[in-house]
Amino acid sequence: MRCGFLKSLLVFTLMSSCFIASSTYGESNTKQKEISGVMDRVIRPLMREYRIPGMAVAVIVNGESYFYSYGVASLETRRPITNKTLFEIGSASKTFTATLASFAQVNGNLALSDSASQYLPSLRGSSFDNVSLLNLGTHTSGGLPLQVPDAIHDDAQLMDYFRQWQPSYAASTYRVYSNPSIGMLGMIAARSMNEPFDDAIEKKLFPMLGMTHSYINVPPDQMKDYAQGYTKQGAPIRLSAGALSSEAYGIKSSTSDMIRFIAANMQMIKIDSVLQRAINETHTGYFRAGEITQDLIWEQYPYPVELKQVLAGNSDAMAYQATKVIELNPPLQPQANALINKTGSTNGFAAYVAFLPAQKLGIVILANKNYPIAPRVTAAYQILTQLGGQLGPEN
Repeated sequence: MRCGFLKSLLVFTLMSSCFIASSTYGESNTKQKEISGVMDRVIRPLMREYRIPGMAVAVIVNGESYFYSYGVASLETRRPITNKTLFEIGSASKTFTATLASFAQVNGNLALSDSASQYLPSLRGSSFDNVSLLNLGTHTSGGLPLQVPDAIHDDAQLMDYFRQWQPSYAASTYRVYSNPSIGMLGMIAARSMNEPFDDAIEKKLFPMLGMTHSYINVPPDQMKDYAQGYTKQGAPIRLSAGALSSEAYGIKSSTSDMIRFIAANMQMIKIDSVLQRAINETHTGYFRAGEITQDLIWEQYPYPVELKQVLAGNSDAMAYQATKVIELNPPLQPQANALINKTGSTNGFAAYVAFLPAQKLGIVILANKNYPIAPRVTAAYQILTQLGGQLGPEN
């Protein structure tokens, strides 16, 4: 289905939306119109307020996938957004790194209980003797920074930095959100499988998931689908690769592929049984930190949940400050009655994914402009509430 567009971005945003419903189950026109109405009421005002050039949204409702596209992939070319448009998904990429690590564990290549230095000989005798792979995947390593320092440009410099790093806290006592933490886990997972990380994701994990239009390195012949990103101030920008960027925030994907990943996380599609087990195990809860239960990268809330809890769990405080944790012993086994989510941002893109396994209800929201996290979470909560019933007593 094609969406017409007008020259004015504002008019385009107000007037344009399209949906494509998968044909697995025959939904009535009434249902399609109902979902389209919910989307338009939530997404159009969001785009107006933050002057977002383009957004793509996908939902799973009652076993059916629906795709909604708004605006343009580039203000220069005016190419319309579709469910194949590629967006930088930022830290939502971490969920694939976690899946790869879990897959490596299920296959016997590593154990999350092992120390990080066991897999990186140059770090033996360093602080990483006391940091487990599980700590890396749950942001509980002891205070690794949010970003890799700007002065680091290659693996030798990175390893030297890690050798000298000293924790601020004992491992497993505080959650400090960190790209180097999950980046190291991704590096170790790929090495344990004797593959470069990019290949392990692009040539193994994506094909096993049936994700045919997702990349770390977008091929030249697919660049036409790669949206132009825009900063909060509206300047055009795209991601520049850096140390551990592939592992932490480097994936570019579309709503058609991302909603398939969400379906796999809810055991709704047929995939390799070992991979399915690995995905399921990423939903294991290891720590309580504020409002969230910290899974392997995924963040979980018990269902039903109030919007204010989800906003608190996705707040700046959780991203930029240390949060004391309670270790769950034994770990919390994957829960059906839960809201599981992850945000993602680069300088020019914004993403949010969430799903409720018990209801087989999920959402992917992608935008080609960086805008605040709270409105993304609120928009998703409003949509899920209207499509799947009451999420919490507030609404």
